[in-house]
Amino acid sequence: MLLLFSVSLPTMASAQESMTKQDDAAKAADVKKEKESDEQIVVKAKRRNQMEVISGGQLGALGTKKGLDVPFNIRSYTSALILNQQSQTLGQVLENDPSVRTTYGYGNFSEEFVIRGFPVYGDDVSINGLYGIVPRQLVSPQLYDQVQIMNGASAFLNGAAPGGTSIGGNINLMFKHATEEPITRVTGDYTSNAMGGGSVDFSRRFGRDKAFGACINVAGMGGNDSIDHERRHSTAVGGGFDWRDDKTRISLDMDYQNQGVTWGRPAIFLASNLTRVPRAVAPSRNFGQPWTYNNLNYMFGMLNIEHDFSKYLTAYAAFGGLSGDEKGNYSTLTVNNALTGDSTAGSMYVPYQQTNESTRAGVRAHFATGPVKHEINAGGSGLWTEDDTAYSMAWPSNIATNIYRTPYYANSPTQSLIGGDTANPKPINRTRLFSLFFSDTMTFFNGRVALTGGFRYQNMLINGYSYTNQSRTSHYDQAAITPVVGLVVHPTRQTSLYFNRIEGLSEGPSATGNVVNVGQIFAPYRTVQYEVGAKYDIGRFSTSLALYQIAQPSAYSVPLGNTGSYIFTENGQQRNRGIELNVNGEIIKGLRFNGGTAIIDANQRRTSGGLYDGNRAIGVPGYTINGNLEYDLPFLTGGTLTGRVVHTGHQWANAANTQRLPNWTRFDLGARYTFTVEHKALTARFGVENLANTRYWASSFGGYLLEGLPRTFKFSVTADL
Repeated sequence: MLLLFSVSLPTMASAQESMTKQDDAAKAADVKKEKESDEQIVVKAKRRNQMEVISGGQLGALGTKKGLDVPFNIRSYTSALILNQQSQTLGQVLENDPSVRTTYGYGNFSEEFVIRGFPVYGDDVSINGLYGIVPRQLVSPQLYDQVQIMNGASAFLNGAAPGGTSIGGNINLMFKHATEEPITRVTGDYTSNAMGGGSVDFSRRFGRDKAFGACINVAGMGGNDSIDHERRHSTAVGGGFDWRDDKTRISLDMDYQNQGVTWGRPAIFLASNLTRVPRAVAPSRNFGQPWTYNNLNYMFGMLNIEHDFSKYLTAYAAFGGLSGDEKGNYSTLTVNNALTGDSTAGSMYVPYQQTNESTRAGVRAHFATGPVKHEINAGGSGLWTEDDTAYSMAWPSNIATNIYRTPYYANSPTQSLIGGDTANPKPINRTRLFSLFFSDTMTFFNGRVALTGGFRYQNMLINGYSYTNQSRTSHYDQAAITPVVGLVVHPTRQTSLYFNRIEGLSEGPSATGNVVNVGQIFAPYRTVQYEVGAKYDIGRFSTSLALYQIAQPSAYSVPLGNTGSYIFTENGQQRNRGIELNVNGEIIKGLRFNGGTAIIDANQRRTSGGLYDGNRAIGVPGYTINGNLEYDLPFLTGGTLTGRVVHTGHQWANAANTQRLPNWTRFDLGARYTFTVEHKALTARFGVENLANTRYWASSFGGYLLEGLPRTFKFSVTADL
């Protein structure tokens, strides 16, 4: 018995040791499997979060197209880029684009954009190609899947913009919708000096074949930003719902946005007699008044319907609306002494309510005539807007202030000049824009050549009303036809050469003042563009080169012979010629670049008496350069370094070209790291904008100066649950 036990003991020990080794091996295999799974999660999340710029986008009447296949320069910045760069406004997204610069609106804190030397107001940003439903002053980019930029005139593609801009380019937003991959994403963020916030993205597809989709987005922030005393707040809530089958696609988007600025730093004007520009103030210095603010509330949304009657015929319709309620107390400075910074300022309270309705409908047909394939686009659009506003100026005269040593005043309760009822604003403007469009895109030689020809008939009905008794004070009812011709040639599948001749359209002027033709209404301004370019796109990398000329008419009063009288005439012109280079994508494995340069000659021509002929247009730099880099660290899985440089050439603040802004350069640095916790992907981001805390005037567009932002720190953490 003892012998049996002594013999079996080593056998049992060996068996136990074998089982232990098997358990250890199994545990090691499980650990390895979990590690590999975590690495896959990190790689997947990292790939999803990479900086991405897509060549192509929504082109209004022509629908959504690849950039390589159209005779226009268009690209799209995705929600991944917006998230990674921690963008808080639309202007911060567009800092990636070398052909776009951002400034403020006239006398307020709204963002205004400059493309190819011409403005794009917030009123004239579109959603899914539809004007009139975007919050007009500040936009929360967290609600959107893409921010699309099309350089150049777009009257045929989108119709006339309600604000009369979008002459040199168009900005279009695309709502977020549920994709095949479910998303539950929570983000917390912090911005210096003391502004915190966060966002939640949730999307799922349901039902048979995942036909139903729901996407909910909530984002908010509030606190002191990097400018002394300036506070900002923002709340955005969006819901996108869609249904689709083999023939029909329906989507409904409903959104709410509230934004506001308190003690904001304004743009400044320069007295006309100044021959120099004052030195920019310390980057974080606030020369605004404590009682200045705005509060912006918007409800907006749209319904899209598409139905395929066959593979050759599709009908579509879109309906959108916006209700806006804005209030603001503003104080704009005028610098009278460039050396000392002595200035004057006033005060104006403005309530503004806006109601917009917008629609578009059309058909898209495909057929062939012999060897030629056709894509016919035909339809129409309509936009109805009503603007209710009033104003009150609180000071009887301008107060003394200084941009370097700013005295702070209590806002005076005295209202010296009042227009309308500030407690209950009445309509001062009603606009109806109606258009019909038709185009035919013909493709030859197995798709290697595409020729687009078309036109849009546009009618503008605009009525202005008195602040005091709401009587009609102005009436504009004019129409125009804007044609388009575009040609695309594909030497290879990855390249294309293109040409376009297209027009921009805006409301024409009316003769006012002491002129012999007072009351004469001029036809809409037709801005003519010619553009040629080349593109290369292999998916992960794309580049484009464009050369263009845009000529926009202008009007002014001139002497009528030797009679001593004046006549109002449309005789002036601003002609912008330029070259644009865009490069986007992965240069080598792990290294991505987004940016380029824009060179522009914005020339004043046929000015009154030839006084400013040949001078550069106000606020248009001769060149701009943007470069964004991302580098994946080879020794740290999930780690990425980021950097950006933004350079803008010198600008002029007046038509005489005597007030010169020097060129400026800004550097940004950052990093992000994606890792796993309990098999869930987390991404931490840290960024510093304006690393050197450079002081500079960022823009003089419109004749007023906007100070660049100081050094700003941003930190965020995103969890994909």
